[in-house]
Amino acid sequence: MTVEANEAALAMSSAGRAQLRPVLEWLARRAEPVVIGLVSILIGLALFSIFILVIGKSPITLFQIVYAGGFGSWFSIQNSLSRAAPLLLTALCVALPARLGLVIIGGEGALVLGGVAAAAIATPLTSILPPYPLLVIAALFSMIVGGLWIGAVGFLRHYRGVNETISSLLLAYIAIAVMNQLVEGPLRDPTSLNKPSTPALPAADRIGDIPGMDVHWGLAIGVVACIVSWVLIEATSYGFAARMAGGNVRAAQIQGLPVGRLIVGFTAIAGAFAGLAGMIEVAAVQGSANASLAAGYGYTGILVAFLARHNPLAIIPIAFLLGGLEASGGLIQRRMGLPDATVLAMQGTLFIVILLCETFYGRFKIFNPDLWKRSL
Repeated sequence: MTVEANEAALAMSSAGRAQLRPVLEWLARRAEPVVIGLVSILIGLALFSIFILVIGKSPITLFQIVYAGGFGSWFSIQNSLSRAAPLLLTALCVALPARLGLVIIGGEGALVLGGVAAAAIATPLTSILPPYPLLVIAALFSMIVGGLWIGAVGFLRHYRGVNETISSLLLAYIAIAVMNQLVEGPLRDPTSLNKPSTPALPAADRIGDIPGMDVHWGLAIGVVACIVSWVLIEATSYGFAARMAGGNVRAAQIQGLPVGRLIVGFTAIAGAFAGLAGMIEVAAVQGSANASLAAGYGYTGILVAFLARHNPLAIIPIAFLLGGLEASGGLIQRRMGLPDATVLAMQGTLFIVILLCETFYGRFKIFNPDLWKRSL
């Protein structure tokens, strides 16, 4: 009986380890980006603390203000969520092309042109259409303009061999110049004297707030866009083909995949999301298209996407975190006498450290799923 009992215990133990093995493998695979991401953030904040000490300020006070301004109260949280809304969409402008091995950093251009396009199409229709159809048309128009703008980057990359990082950045500067020209020229409201703007949308035609919150519906749109993007990448044949093309373009071509259409298609979808962010800024925040559209959301979205490892679902909490940093900028300026650009300097430091920490992926055995296979 003892031998039989031991054999039964061993069999149960083996079965338990067999059931535990895939769980540990999954945890090891998912833990690496989380751990390395958190460590990179801590290192970046430590380095920025040294800079704050050099200029004679207290890092502890700075981080206390950042917490108070971004997350310390319900008002601060709502402000952070409002600022996270455009970051969700501009981060997707980086994350989606990244699955094809492309580095697109020109989402700011699609955002400002999307905002101008939305204002241009919505203004003459305010007296014709009710609010909801008007907003839908403005959203579609902004997405088309943003999609064409960033889709052109994908076209230049595949068919002309132009580096997508450089072309997207240059196109962002061109887009801002075009926006200024239109806002200060043919689309300008004659009554906007000190700050050239397009005619303001009536309050009834703007995007309202989520019930019970002082946060506009753009946040919900951004969250839905992230979820849809995750499904597109992870659960569709189109997303699988894009991941395959991103892993090895030559292998994808041998398999007969339309690499050119995938590149142009994914960059166009990415640009459409950034253009939608511009429309939301116009219809929910600014009320009109003006120079405030170029607020740097497109560039902050790059940091959000890299921190999230280009995972659309991970973009959601990271955007909230970065939105809190953005929201605390004014408070830092008032209480510590530091420039409002202090937050930008902090983000730049974090971005550099994150890029450096990219080299550590795959170097730690504890995160290797094969280790757990052998140990169990």
